[in-house]
Amino acid sequence: MSIIYQSNRIVIREFLPSEESLFCCFFEDKEVTQYLPQLHKDDYRYLFGLALKDYKHGPFGRWGIFDTENSNFIGNCLLRPFVEIPGQMEIGYSLDKSYWGRGIGTEVAKALICYGFAKTDSNEIVALTDIRNRGSQKVLQNSGFEQLENILRKGVELNYFLIKRS
Repeated sequence: MSIIYQSNRIVIREFLPSEESLFCCFFEDKEVTQYLPQLHKDDYRYLFGLALKDYKHGPFGRWGIFDTENSNFIGNCLLRPFVEIPGQMEIGYSLDKSYWGRGIGTEVAKALICYGFAKTDSNEIVALTDIRNRGSQKVLQNSGFEQLENILRKGVELNYFLIKRS
């Protein structure tokens, strides 16, 4: 199991195969998923299996975020090539609502930025948010992202944020 980031509050690491249920059940909370594309439980199982395969090829993937104090599952995050614009990397994250408003989203975003620039040649990392998701927009702005013109993904208008390698 590889750790991509650790602080005194959180650890971001590869999922273990035994954590599939933990991953899938996370998406059953309607508040947590209100701004995410709605998927079927089988889709989450597929994404989990894909994450495990991605670990073998790196540097992209989907990782678990865990509380270092009690090992509680906080959520998940990802780094992947941005489909809409070649050469850009995309980050994403979802947190359990009990961890909202505690600065963890910003810490995760900053960790993914560092990881993305360290592990890829890309000079640009992007993130998308639902246009109603003010909390995530604030996280990205606090992490150094600049908001650009909105973008369409699968017919849905999303806020488009970008940060460049310094």
